[in-house]
Amino acid sequence: MYTNFKREMAERGQELIEGMRESCLQKGCGGIKLLSVIFRHMDKDFSKRLTRSEFKQGVVAFGLTDLSDIDTEMLFQCFDKDDNDTIDFDEFFRRLRPPLKKSRESTVNNAFDQVDVNKDGVIQMDDLKVFYTANAKNHPKYLSGEWTLDQTLRSFLDSIDSPDDPDGVVTREEFLDYYAGVSATIDDDSYFVMMMRSCYGLPQR
Repeated sequence: MYTNFKREMAERGQELIEGMRESCLQKGCGGIKLLSVIFRHMDKDFSKRLTRSEFKQGVVAFGLTDLSDIDTEMLFQCFDKDDNDTIDFDEFFRRLRPPLKKSRESTVNNAFDQVDVNKDGVIQMDDLKVFYTANAKNHPKYLSGEWTLDQTLRSFLDSIDSPDDPDGVVTREEFLDYYAGVSATIDDDSYFVMMMRSCYGLPQR
């Protein structure tokens, strides 16, 4: 009986995680990033971990007001993998990120490698000046004179960068997080792969 109870609780926990993920995706491909912004604001001591009360406040602030106290507590326990009454941000968003099929994940990683011109494991301004300058010069705000080239390139980085640390440096995890959200809005595998290859100058197959 205890084994069945644990299985039922695990299944319910997974349902709640999938429900939270769906709520994020309903806000667009940046929905998970929006949730991240809210949770970072709840992290009053800048520990990059959420206490139980901070998590509950973030859930409400995001608009998940239909969750019961029991479900909210169960969600917290699902993400608190080491049972220390806090949730690590990285683990939380890694688990919440929509799963990427192998072909899609491979393409996203290839795109990251393409932009990471310096091959130092991150994307930053120096990489974009080599890879993205031609595209940036076609941006409407650059053409109008409203933005400089550096501002235009930085806007690209900021769209993918973690909202808690918009330092102009995009890690592979941040890149995967962003495109996992994009991927979830595109049903057709071939179209997603073709889009990524076209955007990042990867050879079409």
